Amino acid sequence: MRLTRRGIVVLAVAVPLLAFGLWGGYPMLRALGAVLLGAVLAAVLLTARRRPVEVRRSVYPERVERGRPALASLRVRNPGGGRRSGFVATDAAGGATRTVRVRALAAGAEVVHHYQVPTAVRGRLTVGPLTLHGVDPFGLARGEPHVGESATLWVHPRQFPARAPMAGYPRHHHEGPTDGALRGSAQLLDVREYVPGDEVRHLHWKATARTGRLMVRDLADPEQPRFTLLLDTRPAPLTAAEFEEAVDLAASLLGATARAGHHTRLVTSAGLDLAVAGGAPAARRLLDELCALGRDDVRAADLVPPSLATSGPAGGCLVAVTAGETPPAAVTALWHRFPMIVVIVLGRTGDGSGPPSGESPAEPEPARRRPDAATWIRVLHADSAEEAVRRWNETLG
Repeated sequence: MRLTRRGIVVLAVAVPLLAFGLWGGYPMLRALGAVLLGAVLAAVLLTARRRPVEVRRSVYPERVERGRPALASLRVRNPGGGRRSGFVATDAAGGATRTVRVRALAAGAEVVHHYQVPTAVRGRLTVGPLTLHGVDPFGLARGEPHVGESATLWVHPRQFPARAPMAGYPRHHHEGPTDGALRGSAQLLDVREYVPGDEVRHLHWKATARTGRLMVRDLADPEQPRFTLLLDTRPAPLTAAEFEEAVDLAASLLGATARAGHHTRLVTSAGLDLAVAGGAPAARRLLDELCALGRDDVRAADLVPPSLATSGPAGGCLVAVTAGETPPAAVTALWHRFPMIVVIVLGRTGDGSGPPSGESPAEPEPARRRPDAATWIRVLHADSAEEAVRRWNETLG
């Protein structure tokens, strides 16, 4: 227990008034000093006496887009047989503090308070810890704080309505290119923990025995459409504001393709390489990864990581999100792995002065051209993620 600033001032006034009233024989001063001193003592007794109270805080939804509302619900119940005095609950979230004043509760009473959680910044936000302070009605004393639980709020990047490319592309077999489809085959894409709804026949027993948790295989159909997005995370090409737009663009395209059932792959210039099968859980996994993604200190020449140029799933559509005057040569050099390449240039060249968007065939050496398909490169310029998604939709239209 400790006195608040108001309590310290009241105590500092009460003691001289009481002493001067006793010394000078002034009944009015004695009475006033005694009332003030009694108020401080009563506040100390009220806040020092701690009665049990049940407090539960929940955050809804657990995952939200940046800028969308998220609410915290504080449910307070008095399980005891006596009256519970009021208290103050403080909750920290995203650098801001929310204060909720809970009134006195009768025996068995319950009250629910709602307050908004800030979602202006993308990231994995820790809400809490929830701190409870017992206070008196006049705010003269504050009880010893009781620290409660914390919650996690995933603030995802913004997403704009984007279309998913519907065409599928044949993949390369591990022993070389094939002329036809790999019929009756399935590639092991990943081994992950079992979630309700997964096929039991896809259980990976060796991984289950090794980890002690049910693990399943993620199998990839070679004929299924594939989508790869290369995100430039270097600090030089994109400013901080442009990088947030780039992450919003990546979230829009990756989320749309994953929810459409396509095999989707996220690659960054820092070396992050995440390939997932299609579906809502896969889209959430990609968005969770983008949630905490930041810019990395990578050399200016390292836009394309080795994993994208030499290994990993290929085929389908490659989208590179970066900034600059012209498409980076490192991206256009990937024509032998991706039959369709789209370079989206954000920021400073999006004023219409850059080259117009349009389809133009890549010009690799004739001897190195893919035998089964021509590679096409499209360059899109945009000032924001919303404009880039609009141009992307027009491209697929």
